[in-house]
Amino acid sequence: MGGGTVRRHIGAAERRTRLGLRHRLAAGAGAARPEDVAEALVALHGTDPATVYLAVGARLAEPQKTVAETERALYEDRSLVRMHGMRHTVFVFPAELTAVVHASTGIAVAARARASLLQDMAKAGAPDASWLAEVEASTLAALARRGEATAAELAADEPRLREQFVYAAGKSYEGVHTVSGRLLRVLGVEGKVVRGRPLGSWTSSQFRWALAPDHPELDVAGAQAGLLRRWLAVCGPATEADLKWWTGWRVTEVRRALGAIGAREVALDEGTGYVVEGDEEPVPESAGPWAALLPALDPTAMGWQQRDWYLAPELRPALFDRSGNVGPTVWWDGRVVGGWAQRPDGDVVWRILDGAGVGREAEAAIEAEARRLREWVGTTRVTPRFRTPLERELAG
Repeated sequence: MGGGTVRRHIGAAERRTRLGLRHRLAAGAGAARPEDVAEALVALHGTDPATVYLAVGARLAEPQKTVAETERALYEDRSLVRMHGMRHTVFVFPAELTAVVHASTGIAVAARARASLLQDMAKAGAPDASWLAEVEASTLAALARRGEATAAELAADEPRLREQFVYAAGKSYEGVHTVSGRLLRVLGVEGKVVRGRPLGSWTSSQFRWALAPDHPELDVAGAQAGLLRRWLAVCGPATEADLKWWTGWRVTEVRRALGAIGAREVALDEGTGYVVEGDEEPVPESAGPWAALLPALDPTAMGWQQRDWYLAPELRPALFDRSGNVGPTVWWDGRVVGGWAQRPDGDVVWRILDGAGVGREAEAAIEAEARRLREWVGTTRVTPRFRTPLERELAG
């Protein structure tokens, strides 16, 4: 992987230039379609449904088309697919990447998820694996007949989905789980079902379910190499720690994939970094400084484990929740400089955090982005699923 003893140093400024250009944020880099945004980012974080649309809208050249075009891609053309991926998290992927994601990360996660469900049911004295297999087959058949359905609609066809069992009996976190909730989640990580159109607006988290599109079964190691190559091409350079964190793989898997794609070592301020072959040379300068308002859990803000090159440590307490989820962020020329929120009356407000050090040009550009966001969001009210200190304060 080294390709020689002399490694080119890629500093923070160049990394921020790469980020702006490749993540479709720099001036003139806006995308034409949601598919172009997903392609540029590899995956759109989908735990909070609104994040998908807000992340797309921040990068479209014509953001007023965000909702209609994203719904077309997700629910009509199916060119984007919402499914479980890295770190057992829901993402929206380009459709052609679903087989790669399933083989590279989903298979291992799915095995753990199914084992956990069976173990929890056994501890609760619930029916065994053969019973669950019958319910699963019946559920998938019902979904095939309906095309799309909610969990409640599926339970009307397969009443055993309503069965409940006690989880973690006697523990402080004891709870009651419904078979439908746990089983549909397992089927999701196994690549058998995907989330379909929501019941409400684009901010709704109440989804219908649909059968997953057919995809070929790929070799795990080959799929991991393919996924890592794709991500490194848009997010490189990155450290081994970044790669391990983003993928959720073991370090041995990360190193195997780096070797398989012939990744090149470069020197970063944090230590050794990696880029894809041919990406070692300096990148062209961007068209000038740029501003962006990115949503909570945006894939750019959450893209790396080591973030000092774009996010000063002293700003983090205001922008993250206790679980490490980032809230809405304000960016200026490749750095996070503050946060934003939407108030109940629909106004989009923002604040530059102390120590960020921006001037009037930045503030004018950020306000222009806030106006752009207000215009396309319109009457919709967006509250992040994971609230952060600054977002709560600004939202009032």
